[in-house]
Amino acid sequence: MATTTTARHRRLTFVQVAIALQTLALFFQAVTAGLLLSSSHGEVLHGVGARVMYGATMVYVLAAVLAWRPGGGSPRPILCSSGFLVLASVQVVLGIAHIPSLHVPLGVLMFGLSVLALGRVLSPRRTGRSAAAYSSRA
Repeated sequence: MATTTTARHRRLTFVQVAIALQTLALFFQAVTAGLLLSSSHGEVLHGVGARVMYGATMVYVLAAVLAWRPGGGSPRPILCSSGFLVLASVQVVLGIAHIPSLHVPLGVLMFGLSVLALGRVLSPRRTGRSAAAYSSRA
């Protein structure tokens, strides 16, 4: 007897798109930071990218709030997105104050955290094993 399987189309959620946009904007900032060293256009691109990155972070907060359902959804994405907004705000202040010794490492940290958040929301959920099975391994 043959078994028919159907491919499930996986649609991206607003939160996934928002995190991807934020990650892409942070990567663009890293590229334009390098351009600051070699081109006069780098400063303009980096300034525009900063505004886009900050806006993308606000979109991430909005997406997290809209995805949260009181009593049903976890508020964790709201906390993560709000944390990114705080980091982005600090990043903007450090950039305006021309403090590259803190601005650059914070940018690297933000990009790394954004990639981790993107990987977390895009990875398939664990199925088949309970949380108790994972905690008993220690």
